[in-house]
Amino acid sequence: MSFQPGDPIRVEVTKWGDRPHWEFDGTWLGSDEYGEWLGFPAGTPHARPGMAFDSAVDTVTLVPRDQHWLATFHAPGIWCDLYIDVSTPARWDGSVLRTVDLDLDVIRMSTSEPEEARPPGLTAGLGEVFIDDEDEFLEHQVGFGYPAEVVAAARTSADELEAAVRAGAAPYDGKAHLPWLAQVR
Repeated sequence: MSFQPGDPIRVEVTKWGDRPHWEFDGTWLGSDEYGEWLGFPAGTPHARPGMAFDSAVDTVTLVPRDQHWLATFHAPGIWCDLYIDVSTPARWDGSVLRTVDLDLDVIRMSTSEPEEARPPGLTAGLGEVFIDDEDEFLEHQVGFGYPAEVVAAARTSADELEAAVRAGAAPYDGKAHLPWLAQVR
């Protein structure tokens, strides 16, 4: 499917075994050398079984080509400025982007304390980069029956992403996402 900037899209994320997870709507913004960019204005509803919220700030999500992750860059004002979900490679089904969340997340905390509360139990410092949900990943490998190649791909992706974010490599340099974020505003 060929998109034009501003076209409506939907993101549907499941957990392994076709278990429902997050669903939300946005717009296709465009593409560059890093992949496709999707926009979600502040107030966008996000829902999963047992939880729902409206985003507090504008965000853009980078959908790379054939990689095991989706990177979401947040406008200032919340507890993190970058949240990367390790997942199966995302695929388009018409205007719906589908992927399977593989638990691990690479997070870069905001460099200033936001007014919004941090998630419960999160103790990382300002600007810190870390891999989250290692315990969930280990638990789901057994409980959901992840194949060995899926475990290896997720682990490799998380480790490589953490190193790239720590190094400030593009697109995690604090600049590559800004033109796309400006389109959401």
